Amino acid sequence: MARIGGPSGDDSGTATRAGFVALIGAPNAGKSTLLNALVGVKVSIVTHKVQTTRALVRGIAMQDASQIVFVDTPGIFRPKRRLERAMVDTAWGGAREADVVVLLIDAKRGIDEQAEAILDRLADVRLPKVLVLNKIDITQRETLLELAANANARAPFDQTFMVSAAKGYGLDDLMGYLAQTVPPGPWLYPEDQASDLPMRMLAAEITREKLFLRLHQELPYMSTVETEAWQERKDGSVRIEQTIYVERDSQKVIVLGQGGRTIKSISQAARAEIAEAAGCPVHLFLFVKVRENWSDDPERYREMGLEFPR
Repeated sequence: MARIGGPSGDDSGTATRAGFVALIGAPNAGKSTLLNALVGVKVSIVTHKVQTTRALVRGIAMQDASQIVFVDTPGIFRPKRRLERAMVDTAWGGAREADVVVLLIDAKRGIDEQAEAILDRLADVRLPKVLVLNKIDITQRETLLELAANANARAPFDQTFMVSAAKGYGLDDLMGYLAQTVPPGPWLYPEDQASDLPMRMLAAEITREKLFLRLHQELPYMSTVETEAWQERKDGSVRIEQTIYVERDSQKVIVLGQGGRTIKSISQAARAEIAEAAGCPVHLFLFVKVRENWSDDPERYREMGLEFPR
């Protein structure tokens, strides 16, 4: 996570701060929802499907004279496949390279086996650590206090916050603390930049989100989306061609749907959100192809920003 030049202070002479804050946790703890809420715009996709986030997604937030670069990591779990190993390695890599590590725990779910394993490993991480208990809007106060005590007994945290990422409760206090905790230094990105994810990749992620939301039960999470073409037109619109890659012909049939209705629905939902993110009209064309065993292809990992595990 290289640091680049930026302003050393604002016009009043206030020294700036900037740093990376890694969001880690079990799958579906709410990391992407929290990231989007803290940044103020959508930079990471959110679905009910576990392990939706695959690579490191950075969202950039400004708080007073501080620039906080949040790193949304894949959910940490016990991996079984090569892609899953790459995702977990990426998550811990993001934590090791950060200035502050934030562990998010779903308070409704509590400290389950996955959270226990993360807490045990976090005990050896020599970085400022923050515990965030999420979903306080649907969790009893007594349960929250017990969770906080148990988590801190396993891996002492510098600070504990209780929030609702979906409702926005408790986020101001969390942001204020992080703004003072990241190290002094120049900003790492332009002040008005919300993410370091290129639009081509963000567009692909948006379509992947709509794909999973539409086919949550039917489609394996191994499916992926790539933006093959991005053409800016004279009328200010953008023509985008994307390919949805699945591993079997039977999955292709599911994505297309009867009479092409399913892929049309996915395309409509994705086009509207991509247009909002790009700030211009979008012409989106989706194709579905079978790419067998793509999860064993090192090139696919590089495109996703993952290290290929040997």
